[in-house]
Amino acid sequence: MQNASFVVPKPFNEPTLGYLVGSEERVELKKKLEELKSKRLEIPLIIGGEEVRTGRLKQSVMPHSHQHVLAEYHMAGEEEVLKAIEASLEARRTWARTSWPDRLAIFLRAANQLAGPSRLMLNAASMLGLSKNVYQAEIDTANELVDFLRFNAYYAQEIYETQVASGADEWNRMEYRPLEGFVFAVTPFNFVSIMGNLPTAPAMMGNVVVWKPASTAVYVAYHVMRVLMEAGIPPGVINFVPGKGQEVGDPVLNHPALAGVHFTGSTATFREMWKQVAGNIHTYRTYPRLIGETGGKGFVVAHKSADVDALVTALVRGAFEYQGQKCSAASRTYIPKSIWPHVRKKLLESLKRIRVGDVEDFTTLVNAIIDKEAFDKIVRYIEYARESPDLEILAGGTYNDLVGYFIEPTIVLSTNPRSKMLEDEIFGPVLTVFVYPDREYEKTLHLCDETSPYALTGSIFAKDREAILLATNILENAAGNFYINDKPTGAVVGRQPFGGARASGTNDKAGSRINLLRWVSPRTIKENFISPRQFVYRYMEET
Repeated sequence: MQNASFVVPKPFNEPTLGYLVGSEERVELKKKLEELKSKRLEIPLIIGGEEVRTGRLKQSVMPHSHQHVLAEYHMAGEEEVLKAIEASLEARRTWARTSWPDRLAIFLRAANQLAGPSRLMLNAASMLGLSKNVYQAEIDTANELVDFLRFNAYYAQEIYETQVASGADEWNRMEYRPLEGFVFAVTPFNFVSIMGNLPTAPAMMGNVVVWKPASTAVYVAYHVMRVLMEAGIPPGVINFVPGKGQEVGDPVLNHPALAGVHFTGSTATFREMWKQVAGNIHTYRTYPRLIGETGGKGFVVAHKSADVDALVTALVRGAFEYQGQKCSAASRTYIPKSIWPHVRKKLLESLKRIRVGDVEDFTTLVNAIIDKEAFDKIVRYIEYARESPDLEILAGGTYNDLVGYFIEPTIVLSTNPRSKMLEDEIFGPVLTVFVYPDREYEKTLHLCDETSPYALTGSIFAKDREAILLATNILENAAGNFYINDKPTGAVVGRQPFGGARASGTNDKAGSRINLLRWVSPRTIKENFISPRQFVYRYMEET
């Protein structure tokens, strides 16, 4: 019996390890890389806490050395997906009624496991399976995922503690119930933190989950699932079902017990899912919650008063870290003519110093594109830039996929402010520059706002306060995460809750109470202590 009010410790952002030469973590991480490379895993589905093998196998390879197979994983079909749904609904009977302190304790334990004993293993898996350099792996896998678990537990407590007022003869309470049904979590390849957050955020609030990881990230997602299981997640609360999009998605979206979708991926895919849900709306027991973070075309607008060194650093890091495979990446920038020569010179100098290669070479900043399909898509944009009269490749533009899917950081100059290089989400190491006359700063801000359908991230560089205020106002709806004198990537849980609107998603702000509130269905309870004994009101009396 719980007869006390338990308190979740106030969270802190997980410190980032440096992996400096000679450090213990650097030595141990290199050992873990060798250990994981020496094994070939067989990855099963996890349904109701049990391993399921379908015999339909696909390989997980290292993007920077695509002949090296890290694992073979079993793929789910309709039969396995329906079993996963059944397992989740069965688990819901107990999980939905488990006290919130007992639920949250599991995820806090997982956070400590990820921050400690499993840290280097997850970082190494991320480096090998996703081609992340050591820093990108650390801030994603060790820092952000741990932060999601700790901060979400704290926010969940705040939600449960939020109550309503009561009258003199009544007691009013607010109950935060899990959704009636199951949640479908669809996770991307590019962030391990998102792989962990999308299934666990609903589960913390008492929901049960069917989790489909991206096919290119099954290797890392499986390691996350194993940590959750070791932390004590009950069987069936989160079911791990890798497989082809439609083969997993169709039976889920057609099921009457679907209660919510937690999605990160392409805008096109989310729109198709939304259409399918809309077409099935009459079959569902409840209206499904649709929470999605989709595409982006991150921008950087510079004013003539910008600090050039800070601007160039933000462009290089924002555009090329993790090969630009971030929905928040700096993909387009607007530079005033007066500072462009200086910016151009420093940009090109910076690119000459960037090393591209294997993640185990700790001197690299840029590594490999996730797979052949993504590589080919980015190459098509580079070749389009090479052939277009209004575009000029200033740096990079070379690529090679013989050993790994490598593309050099590429800078494209556009004289056409409506070029598709400034509109489309490329999702690769390509930065497009548009140079504008200094006097057209305000016009350029409107241009930036109107050019792309996305509204996820963006930043403004200026020392002039009036220029900053003007940009903040004009670009009010252009980015859900807006930065002043900083790159548009690197949102930190508890500091910059993440999400955007327009074609970038539903802006439900991962890493905040806003997101967690989408996973509960409140019930108001009124208890009368002194109930009326007759229907007559005093106004009905005769004078």
